[in-house]
Amino acid sequence: MIRRPVVAGRFYPGSAQALRRDVAGYLALADPELAGPAVLAMSPHAGYVFSGAVAGRTLGAATLPDTLLLLGPNHTGRGARLAVWPEGAWEIPGAAVPVDAGLAGELLAAEPRLVADRAAHLAEHSLEVLLPFLHERNPAVRIVPVAVAEPDPAVLDGVGRAVAAAIRRRKEPVGIVVSSDMSHYVSHDTAKRRDALALSRVLDLDPMGLLSVVRREGITMCGVLPMGLGLVVALELGARQATLAAYATSGEVSGDMEQVVGYAGVLVR
Repeated sequence: MIRRPVVAGRFYPGSAQALRRDVAGYLALADPELAGPAVLAMSPHAGYVFSGAVAGRTLGAATLPDTLLLLGPNHTGRGARLAVWPEGAWEIPGAAVPVDAGLAGELLAAEPRLVADRAAHLAEHSLEVLLPFLHERNPAVRIVPVAVAEPDPAVLDGVGRAVAAAIRRRKEPVGIVVSSDMSHYVSHDTAKRRDALALSRVLDLDPMGLLSVVRREGITMCGVLPMGLGLVVALELGARQATLAAYATSGEVSGDMEQVVGYAGVLVR
């Protein structure tokens, strides 16, 4: 069960050498004062020219375990609402990142609302875009990718608690990486204002508050569902604080301040 990359050469370089060079440059932007172990890291997934610096500042400061639970949105609408890629590997230019089939199986056994499903992942870019950063930081990384499209907060809460319980039963630690962009196609100032509302709930470690404010205010944060789920898991695993590692909008690169996408990086410890 090998997943081939679908946005190599578009969102990020298609050659292994160029990809490693670019990713290493972005990771070098991380603030040493933010460096340290993290329970969860949230990072954006746009084309690297727009979001690479935010991803680098975030993931470059996060010391994560070898095994990572990856939670991302489902932009395509295909597959199950809580879709786990159960085994095999995900390819990126120059490398193949193995799936931790043992952890995937344990999660599927612990929570029946999680479904072994590849359809949600085959054309979805949100987790793929983060893999070169995670592999560059740790070539021994193993992953369990999950595409999250479940809208019910009560379900996300229950699944998060079950996932955390399964992780606690393991001898080896498991980190969480959430893939999300923030506001889409609004002005730079509007994006900053709306995104601050969502990020305030994230920084207060308030997953239900995050889901609520995003819905109430119409904030187009594409990864709000995986981030809500991820925060539940992180809290169950003992997370105590969150830090904003970086924030930017696409307008700061493109010069178009009227139609931007917001990007945030968060470290939960």
